[in-house]
Amino acid sequence: MLVDSHCHLDFAESDAARAEIVDRARRAGVGRMLTIGTRVSRFDEVQHVVDSFDDVWCSVGVHPHHAAEEAAVATLDRLRALSAAPKVIAIGETGLDYFYDSCPRDVQQDSFRRHLQLCRETGLPVVVHTRDADEDTARILGEEGAGQGVTGLIHGFSSGRRLAEQALAMGFYLSLSGIVTFKNSEDLRAIVRDVPLDRILVETDAPYLAPVPKRGKTNEPAFIVHTAAAVAAVKGIDAADLAAQTTANFFRLFTRAPAPPGPGNAGAA
Repeated sequence: MLVDSHCHLDFAESDAARAEIVDRARRAGVGRMLTIGTRVSRFDEVQHVVDSFDDVWCSVGVHPHHAAEEAAVATLDRLRALSAAPKVIAIGETGLDYFYDSCPRDVQQDSFRRHLQLCRETGLPVVVHTRDADEDTARILGEEGAGQGVTGLIHGFSSGRRLAEQALAMGFYLSLSGIVTFKNSEDLRAIVRDVPLDRILVETDAPYLAPVPKRGKTNEPAFIVHTAAAVAAVKGIDAADLAAQTTANFFRLFTRAPAPPGPGNAGAA
């Protein structure tokens, strides 16, 4: 079994299209999917998704791109209330994105700190988005989370080695997306070779970042098999072992999500 640790099923064009996406994922061997909250103002759409499928869980949070426009509704009290929903297993995505600078950096940082405060209160892991902001991401994680029981992951990891090492030292996991399959991602693959197997997760970030050989298509959770195969090759292990390890890692991190019952539930897709 494989787990897609980061997708956006609420972005599907219709309920019917979403049902087909989830069905294809199941047939590909994807046993669990984590659909990610990006706006508090649209959390009801995320809630609708997880209410529709037994094998889909969710997070609650505000993407850094939306931190300013969501500020009035994404209060700590509101985030806290939503995080109590039964199928919420994480806080985020949150973090810093300095590539587009579509939101003032100080506003992004304030939002990031607010999410991390909620992680301290709830014990839920944080889903961190970071792009071109390695130094500030590490600094804020250190100030707000290190030594305070905060755990989580860097999603779609494509940052530098220093952030990878800092995140791992804080007890975080690195979640790998289709970027690891891209031809120009040799630096990332070099980092992945050195990341302990028990700290790796795999994701699609669907509908974005489709992996090779699906690059250019609309991504979906079924395509995670290609990312997992690429990571297995980088690590020099069998795809079945990579599937088993990343699935075990997912349930170790996201403790509110129950693992499927029965033997072999972490087997290969």
